[in-house]
Amino acid sequence: MPLPSRPARLPALGLLTALLAALTPMATAHAAEAREISGGRLDWGIKSSFQSYVTGPAAHGSWELRDGAATEGDNQFRFHSAKGSYDSDGGALDASFQGGVHFTGHKKPDGSYDLDLTLSHPAVGVSGGKGTLYADMTGKARGTGEVTTASHVPFASLDLSGVNLRGDDAAAVTLTNVPATLTAEGEKAFGGYYKAGTALDPVSMSADVGAASSVETHESTSSDGEFKDAAVDWGVRRTFREYVSGPIAQGSWKVGDGAQDGGALFRFPRGKGAYDAEKKALDASFGGTLRFTGKHLDLTLGAVKAAVKDGKGTLSADVTGGNGAGKALPLVTFDASALTEKNGLAAVTEAPAKLTAEGAKAFGGVYKEGADMDPVSLAVPLAATAKLPPLPNLGKPSPSASAAPAPERAEASSSSNSFPVLPVVLAGVGALVVAGAVFLVIQRRRTAPATGASDSVSGE
Repeated sequence: MPLPSRPARLPALGLLTALLAALTPMATAHAAEAREISGGRLDWGIKSSFQSYVTGPAAHGSWELRDGAATEGDNQFRFHSAKGSYDSDGGALDASFQGGVHFTGHKKPDGSYDLDLTLSHPAVGVSGGKGTLYADMTGKARGTGEVTTASHVPFASLDLSGVNLRGDDAAAVTLTNVPATLTAEGEKAFGGYYKAGTALDPVSMSADVGAASSVETHESTSSDGEFKDAAVDWGVRRTFREYVSGPIAQGSWKVGDGAQDGGALFRFPRGKGAYDAEKKALDASFGGTLRFTGKHLDLTLGAVKAAVKDGKGTLSADVTGGNGAGKALPLVTFDASALTEKNGLAAVTEAPAKLTAEGAKAFGGVYKEGADMDPVSLAVPLAATAKLPPLPNLGKPSPSASAAPAPERAEASSSSNSFPVLPVVLAGVGALVVAGAVFLVIQRRRTAPATGASDSVSGE
């Protein structure tokens, strides 16, 4: 039988070539599926027992929010302004967030702290069905006090059982109560307070997909010292926001007339007025309203004004509702000594603020005159190309798609002891008197810190 000739094998070779040609466009199309993430939030308590330990009788410490981070619900921190990419076809996600939390405890005679830890810029990465939470970390090692700083540390492994991030062209991608476990790298970055494999608080996030980021550009003029389109950012007071949205008031807030909600602060826009560059003085009025409602609570701030003179600023507003209603009430004073001009803006950022006597009355007398309030940021465009600082971007309030683990995968709370005492307002109701003032206490769940951390530190 004659051997088959060489041309007889060409059909197979042609089939292979055609197959490769067909696969190449598919691979290219797959790579093109990645879409931009712009806007969103991540809610995470890191570890509730650690929060309780820091603020408890052993460490006598505290925590503070940084870079626009906020609080959400019980024991959760909210990070904002997601950026990154999402591949719906491959189920891959890369989302980084802004904001940070600084923990301190075990204060020493020289004013420093044995416990000093900052976690910031958390990020969620998903690839091949595996998830990791990253974070920038700076802290002291427990026992040695050695300070280490590391960026994008793979801090926690995320259990994505039951989560499907593939094949969805939704406008947002979400994860809800995803269990998180401390990694070996996280153990070191956490200062050795918990061992690798320790369960951390579950992670929830929502990231907008396909939305273009926006930067506000304003047409302003500095002729004759006049300006328009300025903005003032103020969060009122973190504990007040927590009270309003918490289990006692069971309320909420609503911005109107162009005001914006940045999570940890509110922006009052369209500021108009006059600025004296030589004297570093200004007088401005802003648009926007902010209304807090809840049980026995209905308080609205509007017609916000800011005045700066001799390095001192005053923030005023029309107040309706509550015990201190009135027009143009000076609510807080703030340190404006750092007011500077840069990139076409006259601005002061996160200036410390104190409550005035009129402000104390407006908030029902719970916060006393001189009490610390949230800092004030003020930005005045002096040039047509000036850009206002970006507001924290929390994403869409109601994501249209959700990828969540099965309910049984969500971590359950292990106890319900109280969390740090939190003074809050209940204007008009004299239901509870503590130390001569009206205070309501938000009870937060507390879980015991890891045995190693608790026993070792408290025994120092």
